[in-house]
Amino acid sequence: MPEQTETVEAAALWERRGGIGIITLNRPKALNAVNGALSTAVGNLLEQAENDPDVRVVVVTGSGRAFCAGADLKALSTGGNIAAEGHPEWGFAGYAQHWISKPTIAAVNGFALGGGTELVLASDLAVVDEEAKLGLPEVKRGLFAAAGGVIRLQQQIPKKVALEIALTGEPITAAQGKELGLVNRVAPAGTALDVALELAEQIAANAPLSVRESKAMIHRTATEPDWGDGAWEANTAAIATIFTSADAKEGPTAFAEKRQPVWQGR
Repeated sequence: MPEQTETVEAAALWERRGGIGIITLNRPKALNAVNGALSTAVGNLLEQAENDPDVRVVVVTGSGRAFCAGADLKALSTGGNIAAEGHPEWGFAGYAQHWISKPTIAAVNGFALGGGTELVLASDLAVVDEEAKLGLPEVKRGLFAAAGGVIRLQQQIPKKVALEIALTGEPITAAQGKELGLVNRVAPAGTALDVALELAEQIAANAPLSVRESKAMIHRTATEPDWGDGAWEANTAAIATIFTSADAKEGPTAFAEKRQPVWQGR
């Protein structure tokens, strides 16, 4: 596949490989700690990915030996604003509360405690280096995981386990995260991005409209009882969108003709 690389902001890099967009947190000397520049860069790149019809999946990773060390405490100590410029609604790192319709994958290449783990929790999927650890140590510093950590953790793993992680502040290994269902793939050391790209390619090969609607449905109905009216109303709306699409016709036609489908995303 053709590869395009471009530095959009010093604090975050953008690369596109076919239908996969890669956002790299790029403050390696600060272990990719989040300041205003990084939040702004990441938020803008997510918007770019959302509005580019050729991007089907977004992978987020870190440069250097860390994924993300959380908030930049030096910036905070001097009264600096670490939110994305003009977009506080995007949340921590321009990412934690920033919805996009396309699947997101965290490729955790190294240190990811605190805010790094919160970025993992905010992602749809997670691939974690076997040597990396996850956790919310904020209580050890008189804080709490305010960028969605204490909201999302108990939605993604059993509540009592989530409480132990949040209340003790102790980390878990990538393997433990996989066992709990917090991690999709544990990657051999140094290969988190490669493994994440393999997963992204599997997703990007599918019908983009179907993928986006499937993501939206899972998030939309995550807290709805399976017999609740809201879930089935959303399901009916998704049927109307997907089953009348050009891709819904292309999929069976390609199968019958024994060829690869050519998706239009509509």
